[in-house]
Amino acid sequence: MTSLASQSNTTAQNDSQTTTSHTAAVQSILSSLLDVHQFDPSQIKTDSESLEHWGKDWTKHFAPAAAAIVFPKTTEQVQAIVLLANEHNVVLTPSGGRTGLSAGAVAANGEIVVSMDKMNHIGQFYPADRMVEIEAGVVTEQLQQFAESKDLYYPVDFASAGSSQIGGNIGTNAGGIKVIRYGMTRQWIMGLTVVTGKGDILQLNRGMVKNATGYDLRQLFIGSEGTLGLVTHAQIKLERQPQDLNVMVLGMDNFNDVMNVLSAFQAKIDLTAFEFFDDVAIDKLMAHGQVQEPFESRTKFYTLLEFEAPYEPIMDKAMAIFEECMEQGWVVDGVMSQSLAQAEELWKLREYISETISVFTPYKNDVSVLISYVPEFIAEIDHIVSSNYPDFEVCWFGHIGDGNLHLNILKPENMSKDDFFSECQIVNKYVFETVQKYGGSVSAEHGVGMTKKPYLNYSRSETEIEYLRAVKKVFDPNNIMNRGKIFDM
Repeated sequence: MTSLASQSNTTAQNDSQTTTSHTAAVQSILSSLLDVHQFDPSQIKTDSESLEHWGKDWTKHFAPAAAAIVFPKTTEQVQAIVLLANEHNVVLTPSGGRTGLSAGAVAANGEIVVSMDKMNHIGQFYPADRMVEIEAGVVTEQLQQFAESKDLYYPVDFASAGSSQIGGNIGTNAGGIKVIRYGMTRQWIMGLTVVTGKGDILQLNRGMVKNATGYDLRQLFIGSEGTLGLVTHAQIKLERQPQDLNVMVLGMDNFNDVMNVLSAFQAKIDLTAFEFFDDVAIDKLMAHGQVQEPFESRTKFYTLLEFEAPYEPIMDKAMAIFEECMEQGWVVDGVMSQSLAQAEELWKLREYISETISVFTPYKNDVSVLISYVPEFIAEIDHIVSSNYPDFEVCWFGHIGDGNLHLNILKPENMSKDDFFSECQIVNKYVFETVQKYGGSVSAEHGVGMTKKPYLNYSRSETEIEYLRAVKKVFDPNNIMNRGKIFDM
């Protein structure tokens, strides 16, 4: 009979051998990149500060534990990394701007991080196609500025646009504040160059609008969170610039009136945004001191809506709808921008919420349901949270015009982060059961990563998940691409 002490010693020895073997494999990969594939030393980092910096994203649930960071400059260098990782059975984690909120870019188990920071060039522009080729490391705001320089517009926009990278946006199918009019990232990707988990280079769709030649593999990579391979280049569609954007902020005391206002405006005007936030968000914003009260009245709920008004009749129509909403008793008070500067100030009411509440270490849920179900859904979730956590503050905001709500539970000052997250995770079951009841998604735009992985079955059937696993096996048979994200193999 083997003693418990012997079993413990054997386990420790096995763990030590595994660690030694893994370290040797990583070193072998790095040496090959330097000696065989002409990487220069600046393209590899192994110091503790770099491992910490590039090994994590904006989530705080998992501690980073990367083995190395590599910075390829070409698709061929990415291919070399993937082929070596397969040869040595070392997992790769893709890294863009690291602004994710689901731990999809966290290297927590000795992975080699593949950062796209050095693949940040904007390439050929196709004026007739209103399309541009870019590398995956291009920052979202950089693309927006390029489009503006061509009198065009890239409409996918969100608070982290100044640091997020297009490759990461593609990996999570990022949404943001303009989805009601322009859709998700998926709608703007005309072609992709990818390196699959097997190490094959594929050029997908090649920028064409019409291409009826079988499966569109490009769409599989959009939203795949780096689990099928690495995006290196993208062909991005651009749009005409919006003209004479106007912003309204309206206050309401009843949530059903938020939906009444949405319906009233959408029936007669094409909105470019319809955002929602509650009085808790306003309280935190005002306490922070970076923005001004939109109007004298304090209400329970607020909406920010944006629309183009290049012609006077559109503005007249908008004012008529606003007056109708006031007459119906749906709106308590409201304000409309009179200049571009005023519009930007009003947008701060929505855009500064995440930054303002970050000091409260919020526990975030990013969920979506059909717009028709939003009133009942938000009432049920509000009841669940208030019943289970009467002492916790809850901050609601989101892109309500497309059914996407952000539930933020704020940590009490006297509670530790670990205790707070543990408490919040208890109620996740009830929150996601409600999402499932309404046929919604447990992750509307932040991705699944590791934080939402335990709850994937609330949005996807077991049969669907098996199909997802089968797709991954085709592209990544050795499971070296972002292992442990979305689902386990």
